[in-house]
Amino acid sequence: MSVQGLAALRPLNAAEEKVVAELQSGNFDRLGDGLRPDWDDPERAVRAELLRFLILGGEEGCRPHEKGVRVSGAWVAGVLDLEGCRIPRDIGFKDCRFDAVPVLRSAIIDTLFLDGSTLPGLQADRLEARGGLYLRGAVVTGEIRLQGARLGGHLECDGAIIQWPDGIALNANGLEARGGVHLRGAVVRGGVSLPAARLGADFDCIGARIGRPGSVAIDGDNIEARGDLTFRGAAITGEIRLQGVRAGGDLDCTGTALSQPEGDALKLNRAIIEGAFFLRQGATVSGVLNMTAASFGAIDDDKACWPPKGDLLLNRCLYGAFIGGPVDADTRLDWLARQEPERWNEDFWPQPYEQLSTVFREMGHNEDARAVLIAKERLQRRARRARMHNTLLRGLLAAKDGLLGITVLYGRQPLVAFLWLAVFWALGVVVFNVAESEGALKPNSPVVLRSPEWTLCALEQTERQFMPATGQFAYGRAEKGQTQLSCFHAQPEAASYPEFNAWMYSLDTLLPVLEIGQMQYWRPDPSKPGGPLALNYFYFQTIVGWALSLLAVAGFSGIVKSR
Repeated sequence: MSVQGLAALRPLNAAEEKVVAELQSGNFDRLGDGLRPDWDDPERAVRAELLRFLILGGEEGCRPHEKGVRVSGAWVAGVLDLEGCRIPRDIGFKDCRFDAVPVLRSAIIDTLFLDGSTLPGLQADRLEARGGLYLRGAVVTGEIRLQGARLGGHLECDGAIIQWPDGIALNANGLEARGGVHLRGAVVRGGVSLPAARLGADFDCIGARIGRPGSVAIDGDNIEARGDLTFRGAAITGEIRLQGVRAGGDLDCTGTALSQPEGDALKLNRAIIEGAFFLRQGATVSGVLNMTAASFGAIDDDKACWPPKGDLLLNRCLYGAFIGGPVDADTRLDWLARQEPERWNEDFWPQPYEQLSTVFREMGHNEDARAVLIAKERLQRRARRARMHNTLLRGLLAAKDGLLGITVLYGRQPLVAFLWLAVFWALGVVVFNVAESEGALKPNSPVVLRSPEWTLCALEQTERQFMPATGQFAYGRAEKGQTQLSCFHAQPEAASYPEFNAWMYSLDTLLPVLEIGQMQYWRPDPSKPGGPLALNYFYFQTIVGWALSLLAVAGFSGIVKSR
C-alpha cells in the first residue's frame, strides 16, 4: 500500500482527526475513555492505513513526535502492514482493538507497545527492535510469530491471554533478545516455542498458565539464557522441553504443577544449569521428569515433590551439591529407586549411584557415600545375574555375590571381614574351651604321645598297663574322673610343654599369617567325647580364616568392586 499524502486519506472521522491533532503531544491519544473497546466502535475507529502513514513519518505539518505514534482505546480497522519498514520511533497501541493481524515482518523499529490490546495475532518474523516488544495484559486470539526476531530489550507478555489451542501460540524460534522473555501470570492456550533462542536475561513464567495437553507446551530446546529459567507457581499442561539449554542462573520449579501423564512432563536432556534446580514447596510432576545427561550446580528439592516410581530419569545426570531437601543415604536411595531402567529397555544405571556417592563424599557425608555404593553394587550384581541364561552359572554367581556381600560388602567396607574374623575367633574359643574341658585335645607331637606322662594319664591310678619300653607294668596316673589332658598338665614332666590356651589356639587356626605356636603343640582328639566336633571345626575355621583374610586383602585393594 502506498499513500501519497494525508489528502489521499481524507475525509477523516472524529477519532482520526483527534489522532492527527494530538500527534505532536508525545502522549497517548486517548480515544473515548481510553479503555479497550469491547466491540467495533465506529466512534473510535482509526484506519490502519492512516496509522501506517503517520508511523512512517507523515508529511510536512503532520509529523509524529520524537516518541513516536501513541494511541490508546482505538479500534484499528484493517491490516496494519509495516512489513520491511524502517521506523526510527516507538510504536504504541495501548488498550486498542485490532480487527486484523498486524504485520511487522522484517521491520526495523525502536519499541513496540501493545499493552492491553486485543489482536487476532501478530506477524513479526525477523523483526528488529532497538527496544523491546510489550504485550502486557494483551488478549491475542491467534498466533504470535517472532521467528528470527532480534530485540534490544525484553519480550514481555506479563498477564497476557494468548489463545491458539491447535498450534504454537507464541512462535519465537531463534529469537535473540538482550533482555528476557517474560510470561509472568500469562494464560496461554497453545504452545510456546523458543528453540535456539538467545536471551540476555531470564525466561520467566512465574504464575503462568500454559496448556497444550498431549503435546509440547514449551519448546525451549537449546535456549541460551544468561539469567534464570523460572516456572515458579506456574501450571503447565503438556511437555516442557528444555533439551540442551544453557542457563547462567537457576531452573526454578518451586510450587510448579507439571502435567503430561503419558510422556515427559519436564525434559532436561543435556541441559546445563549453572545455578540450582529447585523442585519444592508443593511442586507436582505428573509425567516423566527426564534429567538424562543434565548438569546442575546444585539441587534443592522436597521428597514430596519427587515424581512417582518409574517417572524419574537420572542417568548421567551431574550435580554439585544438595542445598536443600534430604541429605541422607536412605532417602536419596529412595530417590534413585524411582528410576525404572526396565521401562526404557535397560537393566541398570550405575552412574546415578556413583554421582550421588561423589556428592555425599564432597559434602563430608562419607558413611552415606559408602552406603550408596554398597546399594549400587548389590543392584548392579543382581542385574548382571539376571542377564545370564545358564542356571548353574547364575547360581554360582549368586553364591559368590552373596559371600562378597556379607563379608566385605562388595569391597566397599572390607573392615567387615575383620568383624567376621572376630566372630569366628570367639566361636572357636568356645568350641576349643569345651574340647579342653572334655579332654578332647592331645599334644601334636609323636614323642609326647608315646611318653609315659601322656599314656599313663589315660589310666586311673588303680589301673595298670604294660610298658614295652621298660618291660614292666606301670600304674595309671589319672585321678578318678580326671581327663587325660588335665592329668598330663599336672605331671611335673609336662611343665616344659606349652600350656593350651583356647584364645590363642583359636586365633592361631584362624589367621594363617600368624604363627603363635598353639597349633604346633596341640590338636583335637577325635577319639574323645567332643573331639570330632572340635576337629571338624578346626578344619572349618582354618578354611574360613584363609578365605576371610584373602577377601579382606581383595577388598582393600579394590579388585572385588564392580567396574
